[in-house]
Amino acid sequence: MTTTTLTATLPPPDILRCAYMEMQVTDLKKSREFYVDILGLHVTAEDDKTLYLRAMEEFIHHNLVLREGPVAAVAAFAYRVRSPQDVDRAEAYFQALGCKTERRTNGFVRGIGDAVRVEDPLGFPYEFFCEVQHVERLAWRYELYTPGSLVRLDHFNQITPDVPLAVAYIQGLGFRVTEDIRDASGVVYAAWVRRKSTVHDTAMTGGAGPRMHHIAFATHEKHNILAICDKLGALRRSDAIERGPGRHGVSNAFYLYIRDPDGHRIEIYTQDYYTGDPDNPLVSWDVHDNQRRDWWGNPVVPSWYSEGSRVLRLDGTPQPVVERSDPSEMAVTIGADGFSYTRKGDTDQGFKLGNTL
Repeated sequence: MTTTTLTATLPPPDILRCAYMEMQVTDLKKSREFYVDILGLHVTAEDDKTLYLRAMEEFIHHNLVLREGPVAAVAAFAYRVRSPQDVDRAEAYFQALGCKTERRTNGFVRGIGDAVRVEDPLGFPYEFFCEVQHVERLAWRYELYTPGSLVRLDHFNQITPDVPLAVAYIQGLGFRVTEDIRDASGVVYAAWVRRKSTVHDTAMTGGAGPRMHHIAFATHEKHNILAICDKLGALRRSDAIERGPGRHGVSNAFYLYIRDPDGHRIEIYTQDYYTGDPDNPLVSWDVHDNQRRDWWGNPVVPSWYSEGSRVLRLDGTPQPVVERSDPSEMAVTIGADGFSYTRKGDTDQGFKLGNTL
């Protein structure tokens, strides 16, 4: 797409939270087994080519749409906005940026009302919607809980070749930065941004893009994540585990990264912190600090830095991937991550509380 600026003079939509992702998968039967039978997401609706899933505490129609198609890719990063007028604002905002947009009053997927999809200035397919079908929230259905129950969608993570550009763009949409990774010269390698009062609704990670790094679902406790590991082991599916379990420095969350049958990356995530106050301080991490990605644990595997899912244009074709021109975090850190000490000579724990936002 062609655009001359990444921020518009028009007001952005009032975004509430990340709400769902639409992913294209190549074998819906295998994907259903993985997401429903193993991970325990609940089926809201399905047909021969599409599966609508939600977590235990969700009341909107779905958090994940799996659609069978010719290539594994992401079709939409979907955000709920505050009002129907904010769907109008989203359409006008991105049209003012010169972005391709498509509006459907009956929604792009089942359970969603009036919505607009855009190819944003970074090449990602974003959707904005307000109207949605309500379904039963399963929080009180304790007979349905399993030891590894996933309770809500927490965040997305995006790979883009120019993180500072991406951060300026996403801040223009009203997101606030909670944490970032940078070096002594000020090069930013990754940033975590939020609308809801958690560490992030999405993150901008430096690398070849646009690609999706992962979608994350939350559990209540660490033991839920360990139960998922035990289940994968019992089913002889532990090769799906890419990284973890462990504790992040960034976000403070306990985590597990797994790969679905198409290679889409899913994070299971718990125990980050509240960020809702207007003077919530920015946490900035040194890219050489070994604890920013792992507070403790094993070295980060190279695939976690280098691999990601393609994203689709509005016409359903894959976006081309552009390499990063600035230094990559992978080049700085492979072989160093995962050890429970900071860079030699550090006296400040490797991270600093910055200015309030």
